[in-house]
Amino acid sequence: MPFTSKFKSEPVDCSAGGSLELDTSIVVGVDDAVHEFFLRDSDRVDEQGRVSVGYIYLTVRFSPAWHPNFASLQFTAATSSMSRMFVQSASIRKVFTDLTATTGGVCCLLDTETDIFDICWLNGETFIGETVPGTRFSRFHDLVAAWCEPVE
Repeated sequence: MPFTSKFKSEPVDCSAGGSLELDTSIVVGVDDAVHEFFLRDSDRVDEQGRVSVGYIYLTVRFSPAWHPNFASLQFTAATSSMSRMFVQSASIRKVFTDLTATTGGVCCLLDTETDIFDICWLNGETFIGETVPGTRFSRFHDLVAAWCEPVE
């Protein structure tokens, strides 16, 4: 994936661990939600029917305290309307679910900006239409720790 960090393209040193702030774009298939939100003119669609969506902010936390044997990747839409598109688009959900599955991720949650989180991937299984209550958890990582047990 192409990345910048804080909108600069200098090399980023992540050797000390901790966290890393990146900016990126993702390429997604055009579905109704992507078309409605994003497409203003047809020349943005590539020959495979995909479009690049970004800026998306990515925070990588190496060995977070709540799961020290893992890394946590948190993708955040740059605008509220982009975030609503993420919630509505099956194509975008598939990109993040596939990314989680391909990299051996344990859990993929979609923040709906409401009182619930959609579960997309959990312990090796794809979910559609499953949710967890976000109101019981003061911080996102508390929710992840409660719902995502590592696979042995």
